[in-house]
Amino acid sequence: MEKKQYGADVIIDSLRKHGVDLVFGIPGAKIDRLFEGLDGQGSEDAPKLIVTRHEQNAVFMAQAYARLTGKTGVAISTSGPGVGNLTTGIMTANAEGDPILAIGGQVQRKDLHRLTHQSTPSAEIMAPITRYSAEIQDPNNISETMANAFEASQGAEKGAAFVSLPQDVDDAVVDEQPLPIYEAPKMGPADPGELAKLVDLIKHSKLPVILVGQRGGSAAVANALHQLLRHYAFPVVETFQAAGVVSRDLEDQSYFGRIGLFRNQVGDQLLQQSDLVIAVGYDAIEYEPRNWNKEDQLRIVNLDTKPAQIDNHYTPVMQLVGDLTSSLTQLDQLLTGFSYPAAAQEQLATYRQQLDRDKQLPTPPAGQQSHPLAVVQAIQENVTDDMVVSLDVGSHYIWMARHFRCYQPRHLLISNGMQTLGVGLPWAMVAAMLHPEQKAVAVCGDGGFLFSGAELSTAVQHQLNLVVVVWNDGGHYDMVKFQEEMKYPQAAGVKFGDCDIVKYAESFGATGLRVDKPADLNKVMHQAFSTDGPVVVDVPVDYSNNKDLAAHLIDSQLG
Repeated sequence: MEKKQYGADVIIDSLRKHGVDLVFGIPGAKIDRLFEGLDGQGSEDAPKLIVTRHEQNAVFMAQAYARLTGKTGVAISTSGPGVGNLTTGIMTANAEGDPILAIGGQVQRKDLHRLTHQSTPSAEIMAPITRYSAEIQDPNNISETMANAFEASQGAEKGAAFVSLPQDVDDAVVDEQPLPIYEAPKMGPADPGELAKLVDLIKHSKLPVILVGQRGGSAAVANALHQLLRHYAFPVVETFQAAGVVSRDLEDQSYFGRIGLFRNQVGDQLLQQSDLVIAVGYDAIEYEPRNWNKEDQLRIVNLDTKPAQIDNHYTPVMQLVGDLTSSLTQLDQLLTGFSYPAAAQEQLATYRQQLDRDKQLPTPPAGQQSHPLAVVQAIQENVTDDMVVSLDVGSHYIWMARHFRCYQPRHLLISNGMQTLGVGLPWAMVAAMLHPEQKAVAVCGDGGFLFSGAELSTAVQHQLNLVVVVWNDGGHYDMVKFQEEMKYPQAAGVKFGDCDIVKYAESFGATGLRVDKPADLNKVMHQAFSTDGPVVVDVPVDYSNNKDLAAHLIDSQLG
């Protein structure tokens, strides 16, 4: 007798055909058949299910899976509040160009328009924060709906897709055969004639600079960029999400820092002086053009997979749309005979010296708290180039994004589109799942750590090789605090209360360590990286210099 094929089986078939090997989520009655199929009761080659402690963290994990593998990450939840808890992760992934697919349970189709337990207009809720949002109304349409959701997530502008799965569709017997594996669309390079015009612009520029953004942050684009830089010594400025696109061997020649948040970095200064900015995969949501092109005087070329969003401070003189890897490879070939202007070298050398000065350690503070730069350095000394470091959001993330050096793309994970609190731990957990042979590192504030800290239980359950470094300022949302203090007589609403981070970690079965005084910082950090399993390091930190992060702005105004 032929085995019945249910709606859940068709979903799993689609996940498998699209190369998904990990899915993250929390079950519920409206979607339980799908979870039965994923958790060993169905296909033996179904993706591995990771049950999380919160649906929001499930989407964060799917986002990290997407950013680290290039494949679409998948999160699954039940109906009603389960779907509601997906929204923060979905909007984060969509804003930050990470391909994810969220599948949400739904009431039976006959109950969709009744006041029924957990009936929610899920597809309508998700439509504004996704590239694609659909509710399956016919079991025979499951396969094609899933295919279109995957395609939307992997488009020219990667992002989030959502599929609402009514309970009776999940449970339905499906007669239609699932779609076969199909060829994914491919994009060619930008127009050759336009690339030739760009070459002419470069050859007539005195200080051309490459600005790499989030869509230029993949390994394939970085490899093409490396080839270009080895032939022609362009200076490169990274956005926070493009961290790591300049390799270690090209650092001294081409790395000129990162830009984001406050307009006072070496990268900001270099862009202001440039007479040609070649923006590669740049997205305005990372660091708005009104910050780095405040005077609207820069000549900008937009090299991307999609047309630019035009605004008063971003009006490119050229737009070259196409596959970034192919376009950079073509540009490299067309530039034959070009030499980077020698007259610019003295100015570039000054910027290099300033980058080196910016990371010099100050005199250690007298108390029990460590200086942020000392913590950055201690992490740097224990992290290899192959390790993935994920940042949560907070004051620590500004210090790390500016000063922590990374030499491989997508090995320093940063939320810089939504700046979403709580991503650090879930992201690092996925890095540890994908690369169990080495430590994965999460760098969090105490506030961000507690946002998703329950997932430490998941990390212990899966025995993940993980170090979580918690910058502890005694229970404040300090990134908000120091900026409020710059505007008002005192900060408001920023104190949430202290927590014993070591006891918290130990209560879940993780190893908890504390840096009791700055002199112990390197010793404790080395111990953490030498300890198996999940380790949480509580580092009391001195944030008294935080206002310096926003000081000495170019034009003395916040962007």
